[in-house]
Amino acid sequence: MDSMNPGRHASPLARQLLAAYALLVVYASLHPFSGWRDPGVGTLEWLTAAAPRYITAFDVGANIVGYMPLGFLAVLALHPLARLGPAVVVAVVSAMLVSLVLESLQVYLPSRIASNIDLASNTAGGLLGALIGTAATRMLVREHGLHRLRDRTFRAGGAIDFGLVLLGLWMFSQLNPESLLFGNGDLRDLFQLPDGLHRPAEVFIRFEAAVAAANVVAVGLLTATLVERGQPTRLVLMLVLVASLAARALAFALLLNPQEALLWVTPGAQIGVAIGVAVVLLAVALPRPARLALCGLALMAATAIVNFAPGNPYLLASLAVWPQGQFLHFNGLTRLVSAAWPFTALAYLIWLAADRERRV
Repeated sequence: MDSMNPGRHASPLARQLLAAYALLVVYASLHPFSGWRDPGVGTLEWLTAAAPRYITAFDVGANIVGYMPLGFLAVLALHPLARLGPAVVVAVVSAMLVSLVLESLQVYLPSRIASNIDLASNTAGGLLGALIGTAATRMLVREHGLHRLRDRTFRAGGAIDFGLVLLGLWMFSQLNPESLLFGNGDLRDLFQLPDGLHRPAEVFIRFEAAVAAANVVAVGLLTATLVERGQPTRLVLMLVLVASLAARALAFALLLNPQEALLWVTPGAQIGVAIGVAVVLLAVALPRPARLALCGLALMAATAIVNFAPGNPYLLASLAVWPQGQFLHFNGLTRLVSAAWPFTALAYLIWLAADRERRV
């Protein structure tokens, strides 16, 4: 019967994406997680307080946009457990409760201000996202929709869905303009390690090329591991790469300056991407165990190299005069995802390899 009604299938991927996005919202709302103190006022007094004077149209818009994916994904995650009407109600109430809890916790953070305007705009964002999710449900999770495309293109199972979430987080990490191209896993700020600026230009080019190439190989092989047999694996991984480069350009255009959208396209980055693409297009022909092993090696090499790479002086000069302002907490979020991603991905690869061994 289910095969006759594909729209009645749940979407585990939507639920994993919802969980991942909810965690991102929590981190962004409570960043930088320091200076907790008792302000001497009630936890919920902000609900009836006057609207703060510093609230801007940008703040309201950012809150609406930030909560739209929460409502959107909640509706998709509830399908087909709830009809669209009740699903919208659940999604909106959930967004409101998440915002209520996080705004209440912000009372205890000196760098954050709890606001009823934020609660209202967050709830409005959840409502808009839920309505869009309702309109898009047929296309996304029903017959011949993206849910069907996911099942046809990628392997089945919750483990593969988690891998797809990881790919989404990798593309999200490219919105961090402070890192080298694909340079995730940089822990030097955590350990306060110097990055050394006084080096010949050739050194920067070599490091940037090595970081980009190793990451292209790692992410390309990770993508190939998720793709179903008989599907155009090389095309899929190239689409992932192109999407990540587009996200990178968008981040530089929005966060820095539209004229600097391609500031990251350095000689080292170009060489590295070219080498990485050439290697990964050949490596996808390897057996799956070999691909997993090579992916892990490339991931570890990329992470090690990025922690020894000197900073690009041209990029550092641009970032030195970059007023983060309203993007401060967003940048903190992308920095966290960028730092944690390769270690999470490596654990995932080990999980995949171990799961395969258990099945053999």
